[in-house]
Amino acid sequence: MTITGRAVALKQDNVDTDVLYPGEFLNIEDPDRMREHLFEGIDPGLRDQLGPDTILVVGENFGTGSSREHVPLAMKSSGVSCVVGKSFARIFRRNCLNLGLPLVDCPDAVDRAEAGAQVEIDLDGGTMTVEGERFEIAAMPEFMRQMLDAGGLVPWLRER
Repeated sequence: MTITGRAVALKQDNVDTDVLYPGEFLNIEDPDRMREHLFEGIDPGLRDQLGPDTILVVGENFGTGSSREHVPLAMKSSGVSCVVGKSFARIFRRNCLNLGLPLVDCPDAVDRAEAGAQVEIDLDGGTMTVEGERFEIAAMPEFMRQMLDAGGLVPWLRER
């Protein structure tokens, strides 16, 4: 699987889900409506930069805090096709996989990727390219790739 797009940068460290999607909006269940509140507590203007070719580039320990599936759901609904970070909070990582949103750990690529940079990620080949500069990434385990291809954990389980 190859993912291509342009970088939208949110390179702050320790960004928690409470600012990515504040609690006052947790009663919304429609992902199309969720996207209206994504980044509400940190930088609502970032929503205007998202689109169908977005690769979100983030700092260390991204997605810490509450277990809010709203964040990856709103990201997917906003056009985020992959999140590349220095590191991710464990529960955020799992929520993204469960909902079919790929995450890639690559600190060096995060340092290189500025807003608008062209990014290509080869999940099978274990490489990532930012503006022509190549970085090695861990190859994704087969079962995780199958989950992403199916659209997340629930669709993957239904196939079985």
